[in-house]
Amino acid sequence: MDRNVLLAIALSIGVLLVWDVFVAGPQRQALEAQRAENADVVSEAEGGAPAAARAPADAAGLGLAPGLDEAKTLEEALAAAPARVMIETPALTGSINLAGARIDDLSLKRYRETISNESPIIRLFRPRGAEHGHYVQEGWAYPGAVDLNAVWAVKSGDTLTPESPITLTRTAAGLVFEKTISVDSDYMFTVSQTVRNETSEAVTVRPFGIVVQRGVPNDLKNFMILHEGPIAMVGDSLLQRKYQAVVKKGGLSGEGDKGWVGVTNKYWLAAAVPPQGESFSAALDNIGDAATPVFRASYELEPRTIPPGGDTTLTSYLYGGAKDVDILQKYEGATTKGGLGVWDFDKSVDWGNFFFLTRPIFYTLNFFGDLTGNFGLAILILTLIIKAILFPLANKAYESMSKMKKLQPEIEGLRKRYEDDKMKLQQEMMALYQKEKMNPLAGCVPILIQMPIFYALYKTLFVTIELRHEPFFGWIKDLSAPDPTSIFNLFGLLPFEPTALPMIGAFLGIGVLPLLMGGAMWFQTKLNPPPPDPMQAQIFALMPIMFTFLFAGFASGLVLYWFWNTALSIAQQWLIMKRNGVSVEWGERFGFVSKLLGKSPASGGK
Repeated sequence: MDRNVLLAIALSIGVLLVWDVFVAGPQRQALEAQRAENADVVSEAEGGAPAAARAPADAAGLGLAPGLDEAKTLEEALAAAPARVMIETPALTGSINLAGARIDDLSLKRYRETISNESPIIRLFRPRGAEHGHYVQEGWAYPGAVDLNAVWAVKSGDTLTPESPITLTRTAAGLVFEKTISVDSDYMFTVSQTVRNETSEAVTVRPFGIVVQRGVPNDLKNFMILHEGPIAMVGDSLLQRKYQAVVKKGGLSGEGDKGWVGVTNKYWLAAAVPPQGESFSAALDNIGDAATPVFRASYELEPRTIPPGGDTTLTSYLYGGAKDVDILQKYEGATTKGGLGVWDFDKSVDWGNFFFLTRPIFYTLNFFGDLTGNFGLAILILTLIIKAILFPLANKAYESMSKMKKLQPEIEGLRKRYEDDKMKLQQEMMALYQKEKMNPLAGCVPILIQMPIFYALYKTLFVTIELRHEPFFGWIKDLSAPDPTSIFNLFGLLPFEPTALPMIGAFLGIGVLPLLMGGAMWFQTKLNPPPPDPMQAQIFALMPIMFTFLFAGFASGLVLYWFWNTALSIAQQWLIMKRNGVSVEWGERFGFVSKLLGKSPASGGK
């Protein structure tokens, strides 16, 4: 085999690996998760203890174990609270449970579950007793108690809005606790807490914050390229461990004087933020058991001693909302500029190991998306920018391919002359390449360089909420989702959905955009010098087909990028071929097209 054949085989294997990582692998993991869930249900039916009845082990430190109530419906869990204070802002709706003063009922008014305007808005928080209970809470530990479930009374305020904070109060063990909660127009709650010591002795208290997620969320897909689960920024260290990894491997901990703790899912974040600049210890752990995990991210500040008649005050923050990068970075900003100084808050977005590519790609998309009002146009502009950056390198590659095409008659002559001596053939071909000062593999350089850019764009489209439910034109209503059309039901004319088929649905759901992309790739292969080896020619001929099936399950924005990039590459390659005096024999390369146009394939054309 020569180098080109080996390269073709390597590219084919790479395509198969990409398919397994991004499509087949997640489908297998989802199927395994479903089987495990079914097995758990069967275990209960056979007499095992129901999941909700198994009590979690207590945790170390302050003992901030929230407990595990018998599972209730959402309505029952909401009604179980002794009283609630309503939350109503431009971005949020929900309520605060006066048991523990925890925010455990929160929905996001700006986001819906699907692209339909009739779809329910996203519910982020659920009460502790509900299935998949999820909430945030901050409070105090003091001698003999932790105020996780203490009932608070409303001192002032009625409904929590950006214009009207609420103040809660309670008394315990000679201590008077007061908590004022305010909220902005986005997703940040400011919690100002005061403890007054009315005893005759000094008392030591310790502030804490927790974020709790009961069980693994129902919509978890366990994607390899995305972190979902407990997360913390502690100093310069990003601590994160996926849900199942916490169950299997245990938690993580750290100490620092800036950062935050939380639980993150693909687009949403719940976080507790201690005062920045004050030392704290953070922990990510499972305070349940393997069968019924209760995931907790917590922080504890240094103890504070309050003299008799004295008091101490603390201001911290709670976040519950979307991982909108502009909003997260607004909270990172200095307090002198209207921010809160929250350290590296935007690292709750999983930028990945290619952050040096994903961040610039996102900022470019976000800028042009806001400028044009259409993120599809932003992807087209981003592609032009990438092509401009890589233009000199691509030019050299296409010039090398043009030279290769000019050498085709000489190469064919060498193949016939040394047909029975492969070693001599390789030597003569290398000598010819050296004489003409060209690299036969140079044409592959643009593709190899595009791979990390492609991956970074794939990740950016996948993890950032800015492109969620963003339309392009026509039938593309969501750039973060696959093309909704399918050739296998004649683009909606036949009454069935190929994408609903288990395991192979995404494989069959080839939409208009992937077909356009595959056609563009096929067109580009016809501009390249034809491989002289029949096996190599067959492999390269199959590449556009393989990529069409592969890209069918990818986000429409990603397919749009690859189609537009290929179209621009065709134009660039065409101009370079013309400049180098290389003609395109349409009759040889597009035989069936020539026939449709009424030309003989043998006649060629320019």
